[in-house]
Amino acid sequence: MHNVEKALEMGKTSAAGGFQLLIGVASSTIIMAVGTIILGRIMTTDEYGLYGIVLIPSTLINLFRDWGINSAMTRYIANFRATQKEKELQDIIVAGLVFEFAAGLALSFLSLLLATFIASAVFNRPESASYIAIVSVSIIAGSILAASQSGFIGFERMKLNSFTLICQAITKTAVGPVLVFLGYSVLGAVVGYAVSFVAAAIIGVATFYFILLRPLRKKASTGLNLIRTLKTMLSYGVPLSISSILAGLLTQVYAFMIVPLTSNTMYGNYLTALNFSVLLTFFTIPIGTVLFPAFSKLDPEKESDLIKTVFASSIKYASILLVPATMILIALSGPIIGTLYGEKYVYGPFFLAIMVTVNLFVVIGSLSAGGLLSGLGKTKTLMYQSIMTIVIGLPLGIVLIPVFGITGLIVAGTLSGIPSMVWGLYWIWKHFKAKADFRSSAKILAASTVATILAYLPATYLQMANWIRLIIGLVVFVTAYITAAPLIGAVYSEDISNLRIMFSGMSIVSKTINLVLKAAEKAAHLKSPKK
Repeated sequence: MHNVEKALEMGKTSAAGGFQLLIGVASSTIIMAVGTIILGRIMTTDEYGLYGIVLIPSTLINLFRDWGINSAMTRYIANFRATQKEKELQDIIVAGLVFEFAAGLALSFLSLLLATFIASAVFNRPESASYIAIVSVSIIAGSILAASQSGFIGFERMKLNSFTLICQAITKTAVGPVLVFLGYSVLGAVVGYAVSFVAAAIIGVATFYFILLRPLRKKASTGLNLIRTLKTMLSYGVPLSISSILAGLLTQVYAFMIVPLTSNTMYGNYLTALNFSVLLTFFTIPIGTVLFPAFSKLDPEKESDLIKTVFASSIKYASILLVPATMILIALSGPIIGTLYGEKYVYGPFFLAIMVTVNLFVVIGSLSAGGLLSGLGKTKTLMYQSIMTIVIGLPLGIVLIPVFGITGLIVAGTLSGIPSMVWGLYWIWKHFKAKADFRSSAKILAASTVATILAYLPATYLQMANWIRLIIGLVVFVTAYITAAPLIGAVYSEDISNLRIMFSGMSIVSKTINLVLKAAEKAAHLKSPKK
């Protein structure tokens, strides 16, 4: 009983932080989505595709910027605060900021130097060189911003993290579309992208300094030992960063492979799907982010039973949210893209439907596993997972992408991660005896599938405008899921009570969530939970 109560208390703390972060992620994503939709509508499919292509080099180079320092900042800040070692916090913070600034500056110059070569020799699009050079500015700005955000998360100040996300989104949405509308086309979109990082970085580091870092000076140890602190952070972060680099590297290799093989127009269709798959970050980022500091507080030697409880609960409650959100995008991909982008992106709905299926693996622990392994410092395991993914993924991409194009890229990306995910979950079971409640996961999938079928039929076959079919599909899906989940046994009255406890104390969010929980509770009363 003690474990359950402690798990619920951790859940309540994580949920509060998670929903504060969710507000930021949701708000920023919605704001950016508005800007993205405007860009997609006022730019041609060819221009929109080129805009997406010129962002690829900076994304690849960014993989080699962090070396796990941001994750180390989050972990050690959370850990030192939990163990009341606040005098050591300043060393961690300053070392992280200095490293991120130096790495970001060096890589920005590298991107500038390579811009012409990549544009001409790799992409076969010489006109994109100047755009790639402009985007290079986002690398150093992004490094400063990421370091600030890692500090916010370590201090569990999710509101501050959300503030920087929203600032970046507003800047990007305000600048890019306006410049495109004024006739600057791809150049305007690229400038808007770069400026948003610069503005958010300035706001983020200033907020971090005045609110969190400056008050620590009175408690800080005398003098700073950056070298020793960086060694400690890198010993934790490098294995973790290698796994991130390898995982991200595969995606970027796929991107470099597909660009010479496809048109700007087809890549524009892929980009619209990618933009909407990002909607699921409403759930994945808050859940995954708050699990990290939560698991960092656990002692695997003294709290093995608590680890099992928290891990299983995190999988279940993440699945309750993420699975239906994923299924909504699959069922309503056509009306969604048709409503917001118009009819010119004809391949976007298909790309979106197959792209988001990877999120359904949350039911076996794909989202929770990374948080557990990172939080407990098992970064070598994550590294081995990433090595396995890239070893499997490269041959898959070489075979599928030239033959099936964008579809091959998406399928290869999904299949490549399955073996390493299964191995990672087995490793967790072997060492901690922690696993998902597979029966519960199956019921959540079943409830979501029922809702998907019921929503797909009217959304697909009704001869109405896209926006009408979208609204009907959403109403049918939400109603069906809230009803079916308790009746099937995917959600019990006890789960609803736990969710109510976890989401309490969050003002208007609690009240909104409670309306949904009350509806589910009525359905749950129709079926008594099995003992």
